[in-house]
Amino acid sequence: MEIYSNSIENVKAQMRKGVIEYCILSILDKKDSYASSLIEELKKAHMIVVEGTIYPLLIRQKNQGLLSYRWEESPQGPPRKYYAITEKGREALREMDAAWNEIVDTIKYLRQ
Repeated sequence: MEIYSNSIENVKAQMRKGVIEYCILSILDKKDSYASSLIEELKKAHMIVVEGTIYPLLIRQKNQGLLSYRWEESPQGPPRKYYAITEKGREALREMDAAWNEIVDTIKYLRQ
């Protein structure tokens, strides 16, 4: 049973990795945010993510034109880099919404 349990944890980890970019765009569609706040929001939703995972994703999404950023002074510590979704990011999010709904429908069909 231990082998199967480890396998399930691996599958869950792969599923999370596959949706983190979608989750980031979903959060930023509601409001601009900085990396630590994004991590906090993901953790509240029980999406386990660490800084070493999120920063490369943010950089990749920015380089793809899905996000922009600006620096803002922080009341505590150094200035913060706030990320915002771009119009291209909103288009990508709409496509991800459609893909997600398609996947959910497929799973529902197959699980009947």
